[in-house]
Amino acid sequence: MNIAQYIDHTLLRQDATNADVIVLCNEAISHSFASVCVNPCRVPIASKTLADSAVKVCTVTAFPLGATSTVAKLAETKWCLDNGADEIDTVINIGECKAGNWDYVEDELRKVAELVHSYKAILKVIFENCLLDESEIVQACKVSMKAAVDFVKTSTGFSTGGATQEDVKLMVETVAGTCRVKAAGGIRNYDDAVTMINLGADRIGTSGGVAIVAGEERVLGDY
Repeated sequence: MNIAQYIDHTLLRQDATNADVIVLCNEAISHSFASVCVNPCRVPIASKTLADSAVKVCTVTAFPLGATSTVAKLAETKWCLDNGADEIDTVINIGECKAGNWDYVEDELRKVAELVHSYKAILKVIFENCLLDESEIVQACKVSMKAAVDFVKTSTGFSTGGATQEDVKLMVETVAGTCRVKAAGGIRNYDDAVTMINLGADRIGTSGGVAIVAGEERVLGDY
């Protein structure tokens, strides 16, 4: 398994600097990761650093709470796209999910998806599964599919829990190939990443990408 192709190499710390992002990007180039995932203000430097590589620039919007207005979500997303983002990971409005306001959620996601796709970019929607029950996760998958998103994603990594095997399995079964699944939050070693991929995750969001690849190299005997 070429595990590097599944990894969104992630740096979302509040204290991260441009210098840290350049290191992240160079690691991603060296290991041929799918993307780097950085905060919006770091998109320009990531785009510049990765300009001559196949590594994509991923960023997060309405992060980590998902509680901004639709107008703000769209404005932030557009700024990121205009400054070089190839992939957008936006946080779903969790409060509206909990309240059962699914029309609102679907409408917002559709507007974001239409914007992202107008740039020929990719949209991933972050659910924060630790705050949702099973029926809410299923419904969030369904409205995401109706809104034509590209990925549904388990977690921000900034709440009370990250990706679980049970949640990834449920999401994969619910979307049934209509969109893809990204597992993120707490995945820091090779065995965890392989487990999520074997359950059907198409992308792994992690700050431990280098360690995960090193674990694969040890398994394959490439020292």
